[in-house]
Amino acid sequence: MPRPRTTRSRTSGSRRSRLRRLPAAAACGALAVTAAVGFAGPAAASGSGGGFTLDITSASGLNPTAETVTLPLLQGTHNGQKIYYVVTDDSDRADAARRGVNWAPKLAHALGTAAVQNATAPGGVVEFPGIVDFSPTRVVTPGPAGNEFAGGTYAPGSVGDGAYSPLITTGGGIVIEAAQVADDSGVHDSVVSLDKVNHTATLKTFFGFWNGHRTIYLHLDSSSPVVAAAEGSNLAPNLDAAPGLGSNDVNTSARSAIIPIVNGPVGATNPARQGLNSALRGEGDPLNINQDIPGQGNGRYSPVWDVHAAVWTQAAIDAGQRVRLTSGSDLTGAFSHGLVVSVNPGGVPNPSLGGFPAAGFISNCPIVAVD
Repeated sequence: MPRPRTTRSRTSGSRRSRLRRLPAAAACGALAVTAAVGFAGPAAASGSGGGFTLDITSASGLNPTAETVTLPLLQGTHNGQKIYYVVTDDSDRADAARRGVNWAPKLAHALGTAAVQNATAPGGVVEFPGIVDFSPTRVVTPGPAGNEFAGGTYAPGSVGDGAYSPLITTGGGIVIEAAQVADDSGVHDSVVSLDKVNHTATLKTFFGFWNGHRTIYLHLDSSSPVVAAAEGSNLAPNLDAAPGLGSNDVNTSARSAIIPIVNGPVGATNPARQGLNSALRGEGDPLNINQDIPGQGNGRYSPVWDVHAAVWTQAAIDAGQRVRLTSGSDLTGAFSHGLVVSVNPGGVPNPSLGGFPAAGFISNCPIVAVD
């Protein structure tokens, strides 16, 4: 089982859980949902092997079996308070190479919006205008069987203030992804350990797919309270100001799509297992689909993920047509044949995904590695 309701001690960083038995099976309320993009929990058996190549070369350790990665821990300030953060992506190619992080040029399109904090760096130490409160109690209570996600109850465990966004600039037209992971109020829910002496942070990761390949990615921030709670990330509503809703245009959009499947096949040993309902049953990660990855040279990748959540229709399920999807083309094919629908049918259609509509919110999840 996943940890449906979690209370965290802010002084020790420990977690205490109270498990809740799921009710008997109920029909899935397929369209009346707001989608999430990941859940803490054991990895699926099919996604726990090695063979991954690091994209964030500054990482000092990747453990696919434990689903963790160790990154450099950086220290900044906010009104005299110490802020700890990690850098994973950079809009400038040379600066990204220097830092050993992902090159994500689309981030520069968010300059001048609320999605980017205008920070300063006196003496090389970043002064953040915004800050995260890590003190709330994170709540993830699944709904009844068959409707685990849509029927659940959620409250995020960390909440950014009115100025916070993980995207910052200190000038020069460069935007970096600098998610906050700790301060005096506590630590991020994905943090496994912080070493403030040796300046490292070990964080939990999720498995996903891109064009049939497995991906490993972080879960750091979301503009949706439901998503922030479900995946254990910071609530950062300012991310919704990033341009490009329903668009993957390299010239205008700051976003790239993430595709969670709400009601995919279930069963911990089922080789086709996938989905948010499955993850909330404790069967493993939801195995979402990434539209783009770093390192392709096309400039399309961004960690600012435009959520496009999909639901299998009851007709497709009854006809035995529900399978695991592992690419954007898999989604567009299923959508064009009427097998899946969007959780937000009235949302902005994404031309790069065959017109599949965007759900209308963001998840900030930098890719760490691809097999």
